[in-house]
Amino acid sequence: MTIEQIEILRAGLQESFDLLVAKINKIQIGTKEQFPYGWRNAGKGRTVWRILEEVITQNLEKDHTEFKLQSITPSESEVSVFDFECKLIGNDTPIYINIKSAVLGGRKNKDDISKGIGLRDFYADDINKNFFVGTFFIKFNDDMTIEIDHATVFPIVWIKDIYVNPSNNGNLQSAYYKDLNDAVKRSNTEFHELFINALDFAQSKKDAKAGDIIQEPEGKYLKKISGRWKEVQENGDEIDPILF
Repeated sequence: MTIEQIEILRAGLQESFDLLVAKINKIQIGTKEQFPYGWRNAGKGRTVWRILEEVITQNLEKDHTEFKLQSITPSESEVSVFDFECKLIGNDTPIYINIKSAVLGGRKNKDDISKGIGLRDFYADDINKNFFVGTFFIKFNDDMTIEIDHATVFPIVWIKDIYVNPSNNGNLQSAYYKDLNDAVKRSNTEFHELFINALDFAQSKKDAKAGDIIQEPEGKYLKKISGRWKEVQENGDEIDPILF
């Protein structure tokens, strides 16, 4: 997919999600009688994300034409890289969505986007598949409702920090998937090459033994010393701070 084709799908999906947010608005989680001391430590995105995902998916599934979708099919697997597949009205291109939640005004953290191996397998038969992250920004109200403030649709191929964490189940992670101002617009082909390089590098780090030297996708050489990594020259010698 080209950048222009991706943007057409992104904009169409953004319109669908904007309509959905306007309809749902608030979700009642409990009452003040049931929660006499309020949210306390439960006022976090991970506390309600599964409920939010169900509300979003079920409303889109039931009234898809109201949200300018011609079809929506929830994933049949709990471990799938996407939550549902859909198509925009007037466009037969399949779109795959992974739903995320974020607390409005929260910090920018490096979050899990997808399992690296799962994403590799997802693209195995067609690297031009369209995978988007839909982030719904929520706030926790005193009346024990969660309120969806807005949603952002972000193509996974536009995340600027393509990083696979070797020590966290090999997950693709990013801190820059919630704001389109952070997007690095690229095609699926460009992303796929960078992603596979990052996946291979993560596996190299995971398999490395003490004394091994590996090369980052960006070109730097790293040597494993006492369980930690240190940047070195290609031959393994330490970098002379006077020269570098």
